[in-house]
Amino acid sequence: MFRRTILFGLAAAFLALPACQQADDTTRPPTARDFPRAYRPVSAVSGNAFSNEQSRDDRREAQTVMDLAQIRRGMTVADIGAGEGYYTVRLAERVGKSGRVLAEDIDGDALARLGNRVEAERLDNVSIKRGTEDDPRLPRGSFDRIFMVHMYHEVSEPYAFLWRLRPALRDGGQVIVVDVDRPTDRHGIPPKLLFCEFERVGFRLAEFVRKPEIAGYFARFEAVGERPDPRDIEPCSQPGGASADGIES
Repeated sequence: MFRRTILFGLAAAFLALPACQQADDTTRPPTARDFPRAYRPVSAVSGNAFSNEQSRDDRREAQTVMDLAQIRRGMTVADIGAGEGYYTVRLAERVGKSGRVLAEDIDGDALARLGNRVEAERLDNVSIKRGTEDDPRLPRGSFDRIFMVHMYHEVSEPYAFLWRLRPALRDGGQVIVVDVDRPTDRHGIPPKLLFCEFERVGFRLAEFVRKPEIAGYFARFEAVGERPDPRDIEPCSQPGGASADGIES
């Protein structure tokens, strides 16, 4: 009787494990479930105006980032998590009439306000698109640069998001990340974790610098090799196996 009780308990435990995992998976978008979960906390969206635009201009934030990213006239650039459009309008001026800027966000209200701004400032080289938490929905082979400024730590499905973002780059295109070196639940991301997540989807770090003008760090990534199959992507941290910075030990 005792043996039968043990066997029944073990069987119940094994049967319950997939059920728990499946129940946990239902909190994720169905389109992300082929990708590994990111075992890190995610910052709550704190608003679309990261800080006062004048104070950012006073320290030459956008100018510094665009110079580091080598933004030139005629380029096509995506501004992911565009929010109120601080970078969108400045990128539009930098790339000029022969260039294009696509402003993307998942917040419909923010995009509506940005649309009003684009119309008021007559930015004819700017278009607007709504994405999702696991897919920026960018057109394939379209961009010289893709910007993610002070928003990557809010991406809840980084592997699916980056995997679907990558084909939008042109040959030689680059992804630009500006963020802060602090835990992901405090509106930042440690650089080591950022590098790991990008590497797992087939990106190589091309440049990393810290600058007081941008109140954080600048990272530039290039796509290398082939995209991995979603089910072959190994997450950068796992329950019970992560070090203090969120990377597998």
